[in-house]
Amino acid sequence: MSGLVVIGASYAGIQSALSAREAGYADNITVVCDETWLPYQRPPLSKGFLLGTTGEDNLVLRDEAFFKNERIDLVLGHRAVGIDPRARQIEVDNDATLTFDKLVIATGSRARRISAPGAELDGVCYLRSVADAIDLKARLAQAAEVVIVGGGFIGLEVASSAAKSGKKVTVVESMTRLLERAVCPLVSEFLHATHRQSGVEVLMGETVIAIDGASGRVAGVTLASGTRLPADLVLVGVGGIANDDLACAAGITCTNGIVVDEHGRTGHQDIYAAGDCANHYSRFANGWVRLESVQNAQDQAKAAGLAIAGSHGPYDAVPRFWSDQYSVKLQIVGLSAGHDRTAVRGSADDGRFTVFFYRNGKLIAADSINRPGDQMAARRLIAAGLSPTPEQAEDPSFDLKSLVKAIETINV
Repeated sequence: MSGLVVIGASYAGIQSALSAREAGYADNITVVCDETWLPYQRPPLSKGFLLGTTGEDNLVLRDEAFFKNERIDLVLGHRAVGIDPRARQIEVDNDATLTFDKLVIATGSRARRISAPGAELDGVCYLRSVADAIDLKARLAQAAEVVIVGGGFIGLEVASSAAKSGKKVTVVESMTRLLERAVCPLVSEFLHATHRQSGVEVLMGETVIAIDGASGRVAGVTLASGTRLPADLVLVGVGGIANDDLACAAGITCTNGIVVDEHGRTGHQDIYAAGDCANHYSRFANGWVRLESVQNAQDQAKAAGLAIAGSHGPYDAVPRFWSDQYSVKLQIVGLSAGHDRTAVRGSADDGRFTVFFYRNGKLIAADSINRPGDQMAARRLIAAGLSPTPEQAEDPSFDLKSLVKAIETINV
């Protein structure tokens, strides 16, 4: 039975299947996933799910009846272990072989592991899957002192959830500021202050050299400075690695992910990739980039699905990211690397501000704290290549929506 086979029930995997079907792809569609769960949302795992405000049932993207109605077969609990592009076959770990006319690799990314002595002790956790989240939630309920290694999105979101749950929380970050690769110093400082005000201790410029144990369980963390932090739970959030091993072994070009074009196509005919595992050229980055975000996964997968169905809708969406910590909503649009000027709208003291980033006078990105309207405007403006001047961006009386309306007038 041939047709479209999707490896991975991620956002990208499911979206590519749905987009292909919606665009008129009439043949069989099969999704292979090594997890036994129905396809689910990942963003709530570090927030609402840990806090108990989002239940397991609420994580599910679509129920079984939906997939049956769309004629999408889910093969859950089985891992694809090999791809033969020439024979158009996929080897599955239950000794089954699937043949395909079209293939989408949407295997996502995995958590980067820490290599310090003691890293395998009971109580050292990672958060990537719903199984990880269920385990972490149970452990968090019993924990008193939590150490989080890594001040990135996952680490800070879990720190927020743990602090809200009344735990003593310490974040250990090796860089000089929080989210250093993702946001500007003003946003880093605001988030640092927010966590500190919530009782979280944040240690910057520190690295873990050992995780200490007692009777096989975590008991503490030793830092390069000699500081020892007591802990009965350690959450490691130090980034992700593309799950491109399967593609690489099949001879598909991989460079920090599976290399794809604007339609999600690899260098092999009828083989596509999308989401965290894919590396594509982005005009917003002025280069090749692998993005880990829901927006990227869904929009890139839509492009792949359309191409599979014989339609054309290249992926050219402005990158977007977000994070919820306490009552703070951080939203990012665009990619700020290489900026040469910034403009601030609003006030960090008021807890509502946006930093606009410019390169050669052109708006390229915006980081917002609790200002969703700025994000909506910046997204439209960046996509259209239009820019308010830095002075206009800083002026609270200037209506950014007036520029957005100009775009709408041009498109009429």
